[in-house]
Amino acid sequence: MLILDKFREECGVVAIYGHPEASKLAYLGLHALQHRGQESAGIAASNGSNIRVHRAMGLVGDIFNATVLAGLPGALAIGHTRYSTTGDSALLNAQPIRVDCNKGMIAVAHNGNLVNAGDIRSRLEAGGSIFQTTSDTEVIVHLIAHSREQALPDAISDALRRIDGAFSLVVITRDRIYAARDPRGFRPLSLGRIPAAGTRVNDAFALASESTAFDLLGADFERDVKPGELIVIGPEGLQSRFYAPAAPQSACIFEHVYFSRPDSFVFGRSVNESREALGRQLAREAPVDADIVVAVPDSGVPAAIGYASESGLPFRVGLIRSHYVGRTFIEPEQRVRDFGVKLKLNPVRSVLDGKRVILIDDSIVRGTTSRKIVRMIRNAGARQVHMRISCPPTISPCYYGVDTPSKRQLIAANKSVEEIRQFIGADSLAYVSLEGLKKACGEGDQTTYCTACYTGEYPTDYVAVDDIRPAHFENESVNAD
Repeated sequence: MLILDKFREECGVVAIYGHPEASKLAYLGLHALQHRGQESAGIAASNGSNIRVHRAMGLVGDIFNATVLAGLPGALAIGHTRYSTTGDSALLNAQPIRVDCNKGMIAVAHNGNLVNAGDIRSRLEAGGSIFQTTSDTEVIVHLIAHSREQALPDAISDALRRIDGAFSLVVITRDRIYAARDPRGFRPLSLGRIPAAGTRVNDAFALASESTAFDLLGADFERDVKPGELIVIGPEGLQSRFYAPAAPQSACIFEHVYFSRPDSFVFGRSVNESREALGRQLAREAPVDADIVVAVPDSGVPAAIGYASESGLPFRVGLIRSHYVGRTFIEPEQRVRDFGVKLKLNPVRSVLDGKRVILIDDSIVRGTTSRKIVRMIRNAGARQVHMRISCPPTISPCYYGVDTPSKRQLIAANKSVEEIRQFIGADSLAYVSLEGLKKACGEGDQTTYCTACYTGEYPTDYVAVDDIRPAHFENESVNAD
């Protein structure tokens, strides 16, 4: 029996092998993955004899400059950008995590959540292990160090067989890069090649949570790292092995709904294509007599375009999002109603005034932000507001790397669709069906998705500890990229 612990993170990882400016490329890759985490970032680089690490709280562009990157020399580097889903917002949990152990000097960066990390950590601590962080990534590091296998690839494989849950990770040593995905393939991880002048023998390699990072790096997408696969890139070239047998695939469908950037290919499929297909499916399932289609930016835009295309209604930009809102701001002493939402979104009155509006968003979590947005659009003069959501009702928390609140804080777990409609103040409300979601995201022979957040049916064994953390956000579209 596995008890779900508190160590949950949403993250992005990147790795570079065989490029003289590896740390600079890792920095660029993290820029492209900034939407996956805005709390902290770090890079570990190897010059062949030593691994240097720089980590800090904040955004990638604020942490790294030319001086910092000059202090990270070498042809190998890994990077990590983090958003904690627990409240453990501290530098001690920033990654990559570097250790000098009996297997040599290594650094690890990890995306995903382990459902048995708490159980393993308790056993290791009972045996005398000392932990420096509250991150489940450190559990992986300890398992590698404790493995009886002498060769590092074998020790990593041994460690990965002992953990359960979601993980896409990259590991750096003095002369090699390792990359692996969990056997169920929850989280994405792509492999690319950076062409060198001359023969392909001198090409560099890149790995990233999303293929969009390769566009900035000038890398060619090769393939996804396969579930259960361990890739080793070193002086001998690229080698592949499978540390675990195949398991039923459970790719996170929320990567297509919201989490990944629309210009990425995730699980072998264009994210933008999936989101536009979700909008078209939503228009077929939940049509309504209206004047215009408006998106909650940014992640609602492709679905709104798809809805408008299928319905024949015009897509209009009715909400403007500020891209310059930091993590902190000064609020007026006399509280402005819905201040937090107004800081990030502003209605275009000339577009909305007198119109019957179909408002498209990717999800409703607690409902409070959706309520404020509907009220904002009404105050801008809209005659009607019909809300359409490009995923099914979210009724269960995610334990595999997406920050959804506990079940008692999920509005769809506690209210009917009609009750939610009344709460948010919309004239009508509809969600895309589960089957429509799967169809739009291309579920089939190549990909099978995890939809536990919509069904409550989890692909791993677990005991739901439902109130172990507070909600970090109200509605994804407003609070993240």
